[in-house]
Amino acid sequence: MAKNEKTMIKIQQTSSPIRRPKDQRKTLAGLGLGKIGRVVELQDTPEIRGMIAKLPHMVKVVEG
Repeated sequence: MAKNEKTMIKIQQTSSPIRRPKDQRKTLAGLGLGKIGRVVELQDTPEIRGMIAKLPHMVKVVEG
């Protein structure tokens, strides 16, 4: 892989942020999500992976 090639990851929100702790809602907003079914494509970095690991019950990684 070349230096300037960036790997991307697609993340889909699967559940609602209602009645969740404030830090989880802020993490979800930090990923650019907020509505069920929304999909965002972000750069695959350790920081993004950590945010996904914090919300395994609310998001999933989409193939493709």
